[in-house]
Amino acid sequence: MKDNSIEFLIELGNRIKTLRQSRKLTLEAFCYLNGLEPSTVMRIEKALTTAKVTTLLKIAQGFDMSLPELLNIPLSSQ
Repeated sequence: MKDNSIEFLIELGNRIKTLRQSRKLTLEAFCYLNGLEPSTVMRIEKALTTAKVTTLLKIAQGFDMSLPELLNIPLSSQ
């Protein structure tokens, strides 16, 4: 994996953790509410693994956001 990929994973993990904590949710509570495995989300937050798109979609939905919003990717206005 290239360095920029690792940086992206770290930033994504930090973003997910920050969003979860800003909603005052423990890892277990967030996962329970959204049908996710705590060990999977923990590994994503710590940038120890890549995530399946379906998992990222569930995480985004758990935060009431779109996948591009979660990934912090601006949508083009075209």
